[in-house]
Amino acid sequence: MSTQSDVSPGLQPALRLLAAAPHRLMFFIGACNVLAAMTWWAFWLAGVSVAPLAVPGPMLHAWLMQYLVLPAFMFGFLLTVFPRWLGLGAAQGWHYVPVGLGLVSAQALTLVAAWSGSGLALWLGWINTLAAWLTGLVILAGWLWRDRDGDWHARSALAAMGFGLIGVILFGLGLYRQDAAWWRMSSAVATFGLLVPVYVTVAHRMFPFFAANVVAGYRPWKPRFLLPIMWLGSLGHLVLDVSGHAAWRAAPDLFLAGMGFVMLWRWWPRNEAPPLLRVLFIGFGWWPVAMSLFATDALLQAAGSGISLGRAPLHALAIGFFGSLLVAMVTRVTAGHSGRPLLLGPTAAFAFAGMHALALLRMAADFVPNPLPLWVASAFGWLVLFLPWVLRSCFVYLSPRVDGRAG
Repeated sequence: MSTQSDVSPGLQPALRLLAAAPHRLMFFIGACNVLAAMTWWAFWLAGVSVAPLAVPGPMLHAWLMQYLVLPAFMFGFLLTVFPRWLGLGAAQGWHYVPVGLGLVSAQALTLVAAWSGSGLALWLGWINTLAAWLTGLVILAGWLWRDRDGDWHARSALAAMGFGLIGVILFGLGLYRQDAAWWRMSSAVATFGLLVPVYVTVAHRMFPFFAANVVAGYRPWKPRFLLPIMWLGSLGHLVLDVSGHAAWRAAPDLFLAGMGFVMLWRWWPRNEAPPLLRVLFIGFGWWPVAMSLFATDALLQAAGSGISLGRAPLHALAIGFFGSLLVAMVTRVTAGHSGRPLLLGPTAAFAFAGMHALALLRMAADFVPNPLPLWVASAFGWLVLFLPWVLRSCFVYLSPRVDGRAG
């Protein structure tokens, strides 16, 4: 009969490796969470998971992806780079292990609620989510408090994570009041107060830096004024959306679309560049495309045309921008922090290319009479695309660095 001592010798080294660096633990949790969350969503869409839910299925899906899945990767990245950006010592286990444990337990409890309909599990999942977010924000804010150079990227990223905390609280208010308006507001805050600002802030700092390291004659372009402009446009979209003036969003949406296309044009490598770099810019291109679609939808509403693009702009943003860049950026960071060559590799290339196809498939669903088959296909498509990438990524997180260095 197996005992704990029989299991521990093999388990302990793996746990020590996961806890050796914030990106290892948090990316491992995020990768597993992608599969777990999308498995439930695919089966829910297919009508297999039919437990009565305290929160409508689409809103629970948005909560899982925006506040538990993607934030695991974001906290993993920010808890790794904040000390470097601010000239501090490397993060220690007590900085990030509690955040990781909070997020993974919150995800597990929320999925128990999703499959069973348990209201208690959903509340416990929300409490653990709140605790994880508070812990992560306290750590990041404590580091930023010690900054004397005014690092704008760190400030922008922390502000976005602060909006994420507001969104977590809004979701809890929705649970308490059983009011879908709070859940819709929480989702909107996540998209344009949290995710867009984090993604654009990290891209603004890291993409030109990555390109300058590998492209001959590359001149980085990242003027500081782009960050406040991005915030102005994103918050403009958010405020108009949640206040019921969606038809007026055309101005900030066109503004962000133009900004995104200019950034992409200035950043694009003119000389030979490796695929692992180019996928970053290709994924980034979905941001101005999505904002152009949002602006078009707003103009159609303002003109009283009766034509709507539905949720196509949102999924261009969520799958095209957030999804494809997740694969590209996590692959880049994982390779660099494991001492491996900075190569895209077949599993990441498969997942990255597939995300573009899934984005188009999900967008097409908004223009057909019966969208359900396309919804189901796109949800199961996530599992097919991500499974090889997740397995390879988790193998790396559970393996020592190939260059023999710590971390």
